[in-house]
This record gives sequence, C-alpha cells and structure tokens, in this order.
Amino acid sequence: MAPPRTPYDTVLHAARDVTRLDNALDAEMLGAALLGSVYAIAESDRNTAVREFVTGFLAATARRRTAAATTIRAVFAALVPDAEGAERVRPGSQAPAWSGQLGRVHLTGTWAYGDVYGDQTSYLATFAYDDTAGGQEHALVALVDHNIGITKDIYVGGPAGRILEQVRQMCAADELTWFREEDPARMRDEVIRHLAITDDLVELPSAGALATDRALAGARLAVLPTAPAPARLVPEPLSATDRADLLRRFLASPEATRAGLDTIDGPELASLHFCLGLLLDHAASFPDADPLRWSPAVAGLFLLDWVHRRAVLDMDDAAMLPRVLRAWAAYAARQRELPALAATQTDVAIEEMVPEFARLYSTGERRSPATAAVAELMADGVDPDDPEALNAWIEANRHRLIEPD
Repeated sequence: MAPPRTPYDTVLHAARDVTRLDNALDAEMLGAALLGSVYAIAESDRNTAVREFVTGFLAATARRRTAAATTIRAVFAALVPDAEGAERVRPGSQAPAWSGQLGRVHLTGTWAYGDVYGDQTSYLATFAYDDTAGGQEHALVALVDHNIGITKDIYVGGPAGRILEQVRQMCAADELTWFREEDPARMRDEVIRHLAITDDLVELPSAGALATDRALAGARLAVLPTAPAPARLVPEPLSATDRADLLRRFLASPEATRAGLDTIDGPELASLHFCLGLLLDHAASFPDADPLRWSPAVAGLFLLDWVHRRAVLDMDDAAMLPRVLRAWAAYAARQRELPALAATQTDVAIEEMVPEFARLYSTGERRSPATAAVAELMADGVDPDDPEALNAWIEANRHRLIEPD
C-alpha cells in the first residue's frame, strides 16, 4: 500500500510543471496561489500559518532533487524569506534560467486613489525585475477599507502600464474619486498595518484575490522603503467641551435650519440631543474616528445596523433620527468641501434607507441581547437608572432571565 500523501506531497504534485513556466513572475504567482490555500484555511494568524507551512515544507523536501522540487523550494523561499531554512535554499542544477531572478525586483512607482468620502483607499505600486528574464513589469494593488479597518483585497498582476493607465482613466472620469502619487513608505505602512488585521480574521472577505496573492503581495511590500516616523497617534475621543462646541456649530448651520432643528424645544429637544449623541458615538467607533466622515456606506452601517444593536430608541427618537442624520451628513459634506454630487448621493441614500430603518425598529430583530433587555425594561415602564425599580423588575422576571442548566 502506498504511504499516505502529506500536504507537502500534494503541493509538490501541484507544482510539478513549475519548470515549464516562462519566467520568475509566473512561478512566484503559482507559488503564491499554492500558499493561498494554507492562508485561506487557517483559523487565525494566517500569515504565521503560511510561514510555518513553508518552514515545514522546506524541511520535509530538503532531500528532493527533482527540478520541480528544487525550483518550488526556491520560489517559496523567495516569497517567505523569514521562514526557517529559507536563507539556505538554492536553485538546483536543473533549475530554469529565470530562477536566479526570483524575488529580485525593484520599485518603479507608487500611487493612491480612493473615494472622496474616505470609505476606501487603494494603493498601487509597480515593480520591475532587475533582469528582464524575470518577467514583465507588474503591479500590486491593495484595497484598504476604512469602515471595517482592514486590507480588504490585494491583487498582483500585469502589465503594470496597462493597470496604471486604467486606474488613471477611471479616476479622471469620476468626480467622486481622487488619484495621486503616493509616498512608498506611507503605502507600506498603511497596507501592512491593515493587512495584519486581515490576517487574523476568522472569515476572509469572499471576493477578490486576497488569499491567492497574499504571499506575493507580502514579498513585494517588503521591497518598499520604511521610514522612521513618530508613534501613530490614536485619535482621542472628543471631550465633552469639544462635543458641545461641534453640536453648537451644527445647530447654528444652514443645514440644521433647513431641517428645522434650530427651533426644536420642549420634549423633542431631549430626543434631538440623544440622536446627535448617537451620531458622534458611532463616528467614534471607527479606527480613524472622524465625526464628519459620512457617506452612503457609513450611513447604512449606522442606520441599518449599529443603532439597533447599541441604542434603545423610543418612538420620538426613531422619528427624529433620519431627519437629524440627513442634516448632519449635509453639514459634514460642506465642512469637508465634498462635491455637491457626493452630498446629494448621501442624502438620497439615507432617504431610501428610512423604510428599512423603520422596519428594523419595529421588529427589533437586530437588537443585541443587552439592548433588547433595556427595551423590555422601558416597555414595562421601568427606569434603568432607578436601582430599586431595576432590581424589582429583575426579581420579577428572574425565571425568564436565567438560562436553565
């Protein structure tokens, strides 16, 4: 009976034709795709899982002398140079002529582009092999999503010139998109910082080439320069004074006036300030907190998800919130000097979300357990800030609140 095939044997079989490839780039792309399966199935710390796999692979295949085995070992060593044993790997005597070019690339340019709202930034870097035998000039594109704080997708491919020109044309044709040359050290920092969070996700974003291109993207990012920089400043939460000043400026704005928010008094005034507080609290929940960064996407996260999980609204609050959000988003767009089209699209998006917001409010289906409990308290007429009333309610409902063994 043949011995059971190990994962390393499976990889060797998948790479059996590596020596038939035309250049080092094709080989590195094949190697990255093979390592992508390891990255994709890891449950956490995916980058470490890939490094450990390569360490094990190099140890397990050290005595393999076929051209395919020695070549794929060299490919993996170029892609994951920090794997144990990678520094001792050398192409075999039967290696293709291009094997000496594995990983030998230099940076030829860096750019960045994104939407004017600040939801996403894409970084683009182009690379050329030191010798043209390595393959064509190619590009790395990395998409950073600022709403969820991760590098959401990465792609490596070519030809670099065509990719760069397509991006230029796309941005030139869309007034809601910007494009600029980028400092390579900043690109490296931003992509790697967010990619470290992606690497630890339990579940990866479903679309794109993230898994298959992760190893090659990591090797290319390592080519970008590093620059000493001061410690990254984490945005400080707005102080009570800063919050009050910001809200006072908003309520004096033409956007608040058009929405009729400047004249609200009586019982509605408490609801207005509660809604404004929710807007600021939601903005503070992002990694790079900015109370003036609102877009259709951010409004959707707030109105259709966050507020239902984090807050208990009464009927006055629910009626007030979309109105306040529309005025605040318009004010924020003007403060950030966004194009008129950007402000209009956000306003239209919020208006279209209102029916779904109302449905979610009425069903309570997205409430967290804690929010649902507070909502039930309030429905029973109990003030959560009254300890005696709260304890009495808990005692009366203990049979429902305690899970059976």
